[in-house]
Amino acid sequence: MKSRQTPEIRLPGFTEDWKQRRLSELLEFSNGINAPKENYGKGRKMISVMDILADEPIIYENIRNSVEVNDITESKNKVENGDLVFVRSSEISNEVGWAKAYQQEKYALYSGFSIRGKKKSEFDAKFIELSINYSNRKQIESKAGGSTRFNVSQSILSSTVILEPSIEEQIEIGKLIKGIEATISLHQQELTTLKQTKQGFLQKMFPKEGAYVPEVRFPGFTGDWDQHKLSDITKIITKGTTPKDRSSEGDINFIKVENIDSGSGAISVTSKVSKEEHEGYLKRSQLELGDILFSIAGTLGRVTTVNDDVLPANTNQALAIIRLNEGNVDFIATYLKGKAVEDYIRKNPTIGAQPNLSLQQVGNLTINYPNIREQEKIGAFFKQLDDTIALYQRELDALKETKKAFLQKMFA
Repeated sequence: MKSRQTPEIRLPGFTEDWKQRRLSELLEFSNGINAPKENYGKGRKMISVMDILADEPIIYENIRNSVEVNDITESKNKVENGDLVFVRSSEISNEVGWAKAYQQEKYALYSGFSIRGKKKSEFDAKFIELSINYSNRKQIESKAGGSTRFNVSQSILSSTVILEPSIEEQIEIGKLIKGIEATISLHQQELTTLKQTKQGFLQKMFPKEGAYVPEVRFPGFTGDWDQHKLSDITKIITKGTTPKDRSSEGDINFIKVENIDSGSGAISVTSKVSKEEHEGYLKRSQLELGDILFSIAGTLGRVTTVNDDVLPANTNQALAIIRLNEGNVDFIATYLKGKAVEDYIRKNPTIGAQPNLSLQQVGNLTINYPNIREQEKIGAFFKQLDDTIALYQRELDALKETKKAFLQKMFA
C-alpha cells in the first residue's frame, strides 16, 4: 500500500518518503515594485502577472514589461535564478497564488501585483512550481480572501505546506515535466504556424472584395469566378431545435457551437439526445452526410461539414444547416470559414442580447466560385490543411493530458 508521504508513481531508484515543508523554510517572501507611470517601458525587464500566467517559462528577453528604478530599489527587488514569483491579486480564484520558477542567469525585477519568493535553501525551482500549482492549489485557493478580487499574502504563502522529496528526485521530476512542456510548446508553435499558413492561403486563393479572380490559382485554371447567393445553390437552409430533455443520455450525437473547433472545424461531441427525440420533433434538424453547419448565434461563423463519423446526429438553433444542390462541399465550407467572417458576418450581425444572424441573412450571403473542377481542387487543398491542423491539435491535447496525468500521479 502506498504511503501518503509518497506519490503513486516514482522514478526508478527513489524510495524514501517525502517530507513536509512549509514554504517559509524554502523561500523568503516580499511584494513587488510600484513605480510612477513615467518609469515604465524602459530600464530593466519586470515580471508581471501575464508572464507568470503564460504557458511558457519566463525567458528574460520575452518578459513583456520593463521599469526604471534607482539602484537601491533594483537591488532589493531582483528575481534571480532559482527564485519563484507568484500572482498576488486576481479577479479569478484559480489564478491567485499561481507560481512560476525563474531560471535565467540574467536577473529581472517584478511588479507590485506579484510576490517574489527568494530562494534560501536547496530545492529544484521547477519542482516547487509544479507542487504549488497542482498538488497544493486547493490549499492556497481556500485561504485567498476577497470580494471582487482574490488576494494572497506573504503569510498565506509562508504557511503553505508541501511534500518534498530529496533534491535528486526533485531535479529528475522537474526535468521530466520540462521535457514534456518543451514538446507541448513545439507542437503549439507548429500548430500556430499551420493556422497562419492557412489564413495566408485564404487571403490569396479567394477573390478580394470587388474582384472576380483570386491572386493565386492552381495551374490550368483561368476565367472569372461566378457570383451567387448561398440560397441559390442550396436545397435547404434551416436551423436545429433545442431538445426537450437537455440531460438526456441517448444514442444520437447532439452538436453545439462549442463542439466545433474554430480553426479546423473538427467536431468533438459532448452531448446526446434520445432516439425518440431525434426521430420525433427534432426531425427537421436531423443531419445528413455532407451538410454544412454554420453558427448563427453567439459565436458567429464557426463552420464544419458533417461526416460519417458523427452520424446519426442532430443540432440546435444556434447552427444553420446548409445542404447544397450544387457546388463542392469542401470548397463552400472553406469559403464560409474564411471569406464569410471577414466580408459579411461582421457587417451584418443583429445586435441584441447576443450577436445573431437570421436564416435570410445567411441565404443572402454572396458566394464567389469557379467551375466545379477548380472548386474540387481548392476544396481538397484546404481540407488537407484542416485535417493536418486537426491532427496537430489532437496530438497537442494528448500531450497536455499526458502532462496532467504525470502531475496527478508523481506528486504526493
